[in-house]
Amino acid sequence: MIEAQAIAEVLVISPPRFGDSRGWFSESWNSAKLAALGFTEQFVQDNHSYSAQTGTIRGLHCQIAPFVQGKLVRCVRGSIWDVAVDIRKGSPDYGRFVAVELSAANGRQLWIPGGFLHGFCTLEPDTEVIYKVTAGYDKASERGVIWNDPDLALPWPVAPDQAVLSDKDVIMPRLAACEPWFTM
Repeated sequence: MIEAQAIAEVLVISPPRFGDSRGWFSESWNSAKLAALGFTEQFVQDNHSYSAQTGTIRGLHCQIAPFVQGKLVRCVRGSIWDVAVDIRKGSPDYGRFVAVELSAANGRQLWIPGGFLHGFCTLEPDTEVIYKVTAGYDKASERGVIWNDPDLALPWPVAPDQAVLSDKDVIMPRLAACEPWFTM
């Protein structure tokens, strides 16, 4: 149910599905069951995004103190390539990333702790993503890095000229130009 990734703090959570002739049922979140496995995060808000086009990129984003967010991300319609980038200065994994495909079909969820950038790219049209966060949104605490930062060299599944971006995400700085937001 919980799979460690190349960066130990990033986890894939795969809730079991129980199927029959009608379809399936799954507990997408059960705090008691996950606490028994060592996952004890407390969430304060659920977010839901809809992206109309394939190749829509949202990110790379984070929030700094006092509103640092951990995120538990799942795709409930369509599919995404989801990425977490460690930006904790002093971490042995600084600048490294974990990326996984999340889809309505596979039911997987990605846990992205505070201290990481988060972003995703839609792999299908009409994709919906729901994510739980450990702190509420605070505009003054929001930070970001350009999605195609050459120092990170993320293997986005879309050609740069085909990426659909918000005005905000087009002008984000490179990580090297940012002050350290998180330290270990």
